[in-house]
Amino acid sequence: MIDLTTIDKSWTLFLDRDGVINDEKVGSYITRWEDFRFYDGVLEALSIFSKKFGRIFIVTNQRGVSKRLMTEQDLKDIHLNMLGIIGLNGGRIDKIYYCIDMEAESSYRKPNTGMGLQAKKDFPEIEFNRSLMIGNTMNDMIFGKKLGMYTFFISSNRPAPVLPDATTDAVFPSLKGVSDLIMQ
Repeated sequence: MIDLTTIDKSWTLFLDRDGVINDEKVGSYITRWEDFRFYDGVLEALSIFSKKFGRIFIVTNQRGVSKRLMTEQDLKDIHLNMLGIIGLNGGRIDKIYYCIDMEAESSYRKPNTGMGLQAKKDFPEIEFNRSLMIGNTMNDMIFGKKLGMYTFFISSNRPAPVLPDATTDAVFPSLKGVSDLIMQ
């Protein structure tokens, strides 16, 4: 595992959303802002990450739009409210990349790398070997590894992989656990 205390502004952080930043309805979707709940310690963790990482992105699969459980505007409203609260608490997200495609073959749908490659196109200073992907599914881990990132699994609501694992560098119970180690 990387020494988290060596992370500086040359590093990039990629985060999944549901199950990492907010409570995830496994088998369902967060379809409106009223259902969105930050996990305990996430806002503090994002404030710490904002001081350490040069860039922070959310990369999230959001099939609920294509399933017509919500509109793309509903998704944008959730993200706008989420970003506002993160900012009020000293954190930041530089950009949110989301994939509403239904097809697993979509190049943008994790574990495929389209969202990461789009971020690199938008922010050419990104170096994937100086990037960290934090997620709560194996698709998140595979996405990160395909791009050459370090990968941390958040065991918030799914069984964690048994380490050592080819796609997962470390397991944490929460984002707060990661930020606590960075601050040591």
